[in-house]
Amino acid sequence: MKIFWWIALALAALLLILFAVSNRATVSVGLWPLPTLVELPLYLVVLGTLIIGFLLGELVAWIGSWRWRREARRSHERIAVLERELEAERIQHAEPRVPVVAISR
Repeated sequence: MKIFWWIALALAALLLILFAVSNRATVSVGLWPLPTLVELPLYLVVLGTLIIGFLLGELVAWIGSWRWRREARRSHERIAVLERELEAERIQHAEPRVPVVAISR
C-alpha cells in the first residue's frame, strides 16, 4: 500500500513540475486597494493561491472543530477517573478478608 502512496506522490510532483515549466510567463498581480503591481510567474500565482487556500481551509476546519476536541478531552478525563475508581474497587474486593479471632486464655 505504501508503494501506491509513493507512486501517487511522484506523479503529483511530476505534474507540478510540468505545470511550472509550462507556465513561466510573467503576469501582473495587484490587490485592489493597493496601488502597486507585482510581476510574478504564472505558476507561482496559481500554486501560491492553492497553498494559501489550503492553509486557510485547514485553519477554518481546525477552529470549527474546537467543540469536538474539547468534548474528546473531557471524555478522556472522565474515562481516566472511572478507570481509577474501577481499579480501586477491584483492589478492595480482591483483598482476602481474614477474620480476626481473639484467643483468650
